[in-house]
Amino acid sequence: MMLIPAIDLKDGRCVRLRQGLMEDATVFSEDPAQMARHWLNQGAQRIHLVDLNGAFSGKPVNERAMQEIVDEINGAIPIQLGGGIRTLDIIERYLDSGVSEVIIGTAAVKNPGFLHEACDAFPGHIMVGLDAKEGKVAVDGWSKLTGHEVIDLARRFQGYGVEAVIYTDIGRDGMMVGVNIEATVALARALTVPVIASGGINGLEDIRALCAAQDEGILGAITGRAIYEGTLNFAEANQLALKLSAERNAGA
Repeated sequence: MMLIPAIDLKDGRCVRLRQGLMEDATVFSEDPAQMARHWLNQGAQRIHLVDLNGAFSGKPVNERAMQEIVDEINGAIPIQLGGGIRTLDIIERYLDSGVSEVIIGTAAVKNPGFLHEACDAFPGHIMVGLDAKEGKVAVDGWSKLTGHEVIDLARRFQGYGVEAVIYTDIGRDGMMVGVNIEATVALARALTVPVIASGGINGLEDIRALCAAQDEGILGAITGRAIYEGTLNFAEANQLALKLSAERNAGA
């Protein structure tokens, strides 16, 4: 199981939000590219990049900062990117720029046909992001709850050919209150594609719990505020995840 550091971009800076609220943002770096380099040096195997302004506006906003991050990493590890992706042209532009996978969130829920087209046009490069609260999917930067059940949508999108489902419990994101293991495992069990957990990671116990459930289909976990505020040492947690995963694989 991979531990994946998140770099959330707002107005060109690296920030973290609490429960998706743009007005509740904490700035952690004025230089996101150097932050990406820092996580690479700490042993990250993948980076999760989000254009927060784009997620709310429905179009890319932080492309310059994104490109600087891609250039800084220079292909050393994969970068997955989401936020404001609504057209095939934007996907193609990001993939051409060096991004490994594009994450489609709100657009997948509002326009499933677009997700289907994206999976057909860019096989192996499309992930879907499903953000949920109490099992219901949210859209538009988490500002609106839909009536869709997360497992039902995930199963449909799996059939389109997505590479993975990124599942965020928006009630926990940025709050450092622990991962919703039960909901994450339930989703992973319902799918054949991998699930990446997101939201609420606080300490090493969360890492242990996720690693214990990795055989259910949990590929990795995205972490943000905890590693920026220092309640979780990324290098230590990453080594623990690698160790526990290796032990489970050896015992399989």
